Amino acid sequence: MHACAIVGAKKQAHFKGRVAVVKAGLPNQPRAPTRVTDERESPASGATDRVRALQSERQSLAAILDLLRRTDASTRLDIEREARLGRAVVTDRLATLSRFGLIVESGIGRSIGGRAPRLVRFHAEAGRLLVANIHRGTIGVGLSDLGSRLIVEHYEDIEPSISADALFERLEQLFSWLLDQVGSPDLWGIGLGVPGPVESLRGSRLALPTLGATPDWESARLVERLLSRFEVPAWVLSAVQMETMGELGTIKPELGGDMLFVDLGTEISAGVVSNGRLHRGAQGVAGEIGHVYAGEGHVAICGCGNVGCLETVAGCEAVVQQAVAAARQGQSRVLLDTLERNGGLTISDIGAAARLGDPYSADLLARCGRHIGTVMATLVNMLNPSAVIVGGELAVTGDICIAAIREAIYRHSQPLLTRDLNITRSRMGRSSGLIGATKVVTDEIFAPTFVEGWITAGSPLAHPDVGRIIAEARQALDEQRKTGPLPSSRGRMAEARG
Repeated sequence: MHACAIVGAKKQAHFKGRVAVVKAGLPNQPRAPTRVTDERESPASGATDRVRALQSERQSLAAILDLLRRTDASTRLDIEREARLGRAVVTDRLATLSRFGLIVESGIGRSIGGRAPRLVRFHAEAGRLLVANIHRGTIGVGLSDLGSRLIVEHYEDIEPSISADALFERLEQLFSWLLDQVGSPDLWGIGLGVPGPVESLRGSRLALPTLGATPDWESARLVERLLSRFEVPAWVLSAVQMETMGELGTIKPELGGDMLFVDLGTEISAGVVSNGRLHRGAQGVAGEIGHVYAGEGHVAICGCGNVGCLETVAGCEAVVQQAVAAARQGQSRVLLDTLERNGGLTISDIGAAARLGDPYSADLLARCGRHIGTVMATLVNMLNPSAVIVGGELAVTGDICIAAIREAIYRHSQPLLTRDLNITRSRMGRSSGLIGATKVVTDEIFAPTFVEGWITAGSPLAHPDVGRIIAEARQALDEQRKTGPLPSSRGRMAEARG
């Protein structure tokens, strides 16, 4: 017999002996510890493990996607290092994201020895966003990619008294026209900026808002009709808040993410950004500085019902009224000539007269700037922003108003707070509202707590809250057709809070 056969026989006899000892259960032999086998494993424990694995997958997918959205391009090694994930996990997650079309591999990175690595990028062309901003008698609409880049934008004037039905029809026509311009990529969401404050339900990322400043639009269910027509989530803020987010992208990165944007029109309102995020307040209407008391001696009644609000002193309509009265009293020959020639005055006429050297117009703009700057100094003292951006019709009248605003802020704020403070005029114009709307929608869609709800399906339309909000919108429209106007969104919010 060969040696290997003898050894094999001995081993076989040895193991048979061990098996026999265990089966006999001799008292001298220690028992093996009892364990539950896979077949007898608790169903609840198995379900918990599966939930944990799915949650872990969602979190890692969301982390990698967020990392790629914040950088121009990364190598797989960079992703492993930044996300603190193993190579196998990163490879698997990148394959998943690539299958959904959310990332692409393009370009060659810098070699650190061996073959140069491929670069991985976020695929901003994976989806499209529809955005609109309605402000100062103008409706602006645009189509953007997921990187907040406007592909098409369009602006047109609308009547201030336009009905909600006419507005929806025009908005629907413009949105459909925009979608026809580009073709295939899926629509992921809508961003809408509207005049006046928008009340939203606190703690809910997707909820039907209340358009408090436009009750006609509220009763006509403008937002619900958009949700039902395009079947995508929609986020609605005030036009000024949308413009604030657009202006945020213009400040230098080294200034940080603390900013004030002030819109100077017939109404005066502000947008507040803290640490790169829009501060909306408890009901979503933070920034109504036009209703701050302007001080003793101002007795004009504001549209809100109070007396002496800043808007009644330095809003465009109030400024024009003062200019018309002064022209008729003979205080400004230039303004009187313009008034008689055109039959009225505009804020642009006052700015032009000031630039031509009219003393009254220059003094009027300077007074308004000081009133506005004094109120803004309170915000500077409280919030310590790194930048203040001034926009709106009054801001484009020239340098006189901006200089007066700057002077008042410096005078009434703590020196430390204004030492490095940048106070500038808006450079984006009307595009700021559309760009801001794209940022608001992408920030919401890719927010970590929201993206985990859809990332394993590859589209935010798969998020359960999206189906819920669209169903709520359609139910509201159905009930309205059957029984007439429903209680406003404000009433629904009160029920939700209760």
